[in-house]
Amino acid sequence: MYVCICNAVTDKAIRAAVAEGARSIRDLNRELDVGGQCGKCTCVARAILRAEQEQLADQLAYAI
Repeated sequence: MYVCICNAVTDKAIRAAVAEGARSIRDLNRELDVGGQCGKCTCVARAILRAEQEQLADQLAYAI
């Protein structure tokens, strides 16, 4: 699904960026230009970012 229409950024691209180390909207903005135009996508991008971070934390907890 497209999250940022202005820059054609998908939820998959955001998830991949988080897996590669993005930890904030600022990181996503630098890497993918999320929120760089109109900014309407930042709420959805932030929700995806948090969900991915929680999932990664859960995976780490089960690995230990």
